[in-house]
Amino acid sequence: MRQKVTLKMLSLELGLSISTVSKSLKNDPEISQATIERVRKLAKERNYKPNALAVSLKSNKTRSIGVIIPDILNNFFAKVLLGIEIEASKNNYKIITSISNESFEKEKEYLDMLSYNGVDGFILAVSQEAQTKGEFDHFNEVLKDDIPIVMFDRVADDVYCDKVIVDDKKGAGDAVDKLINSGCKRIGVVSTIQKLSVGKERYEGVERRIKSYEKETKILKLKKTKDYEEQIADFVKDNNYDGIIGLDETAAVSAVNAANILGLKVPEKLSVIGFTNGILSRHSYPKLTTVSQHGRRMGSLAAKILIDKLELRAERYLPETKVIKTSIIERGTTSN
Repeated sequence: MRQKVTLKMLSLELGLSISTVSKSLKNDPEISQATIERVRKLAKERNYKPNALAVSLKSNKTRSIGVIIPDILNNFFAKVLLGIEIEASKNNYKIITSISNESFEKEKEYLDMLSYNGVDGFILAVSQEAQTKGEFDHFNEVLKDDIPIVMFDRVADDVYCDKVIVDDKKGAGDAVDKLINSGCKRIGVVSTIQKLSVGKERYEGVERRIKSYEKETKILKLKKTKDYEEQIADFVKDNNYDGIIGLDETAAVSAVNAANILGLKVPEKLSVIGFTNGILSRHSYPKLTTVSQHGRRMGSLAAKILIDKLELRAERYLPETKVIKTSIIERGTTSN
């Protein structure tokens, strides 16, 4: 990677002070035209680009927000990103988006890179690898530099920053109620996100509500090394389930496909409800009943919290956690 050219490098090569080089690049009338031309010529040759953080020292703002999401193909994160962009644009902020691809190292790299380039703050969802490892020091290092962070959906409880989350436990409980009220007697749970905080929250919500009906449940933690539909088909058959809750969209849609493998008509013989309300839910057959997390609203709220903090610059600011309520969108995989 080519070394970044700095004002100090230019000043040493030209035999001028850093101040003179800086003023020359700004066409300061104090500096002679000959010096200005000389400085500009070398800056162009060396491909000098001003550091965004240095440029913004007077205002202490670049009006840019760093956004880090784990997966761009996930429809929920795409909706959150849209909500962030709309709110940011409305307030004359730009967003710089990076994708961690669930990698702890990439997450760290993007935090470092965007911090160096002077973003005013971050909006992010924690990567799966960081959550699995329980490694959150990289976030605390950013906060020490007085760069605010707003976490959404996947958050780290040990990091003292603003957070926007979904009431996953209640949403999962509502999913149980929906299946029970539509006649299900035995309900199982399938998941591909068992290692994530949201997956644990949802299962806890299911388990708690199931117990309130004096029933029991099991969770099938899907393995990537095996076909999801076959795993779920065996799970349903072995436990005689007539209802399935998918803790994520992929697991829920796979459960609908598993019903086809078993020859079980949905929802007459097997009812299925999932989370997210993404593209898969709307295009499965039958269309999937889901617990909607309102991703666009979450993104908009996260951006509003960060921008309010950046604009107000309160001397004493206590981070808080905002909770977004879920709602059930009824489609063809459950009966009324």
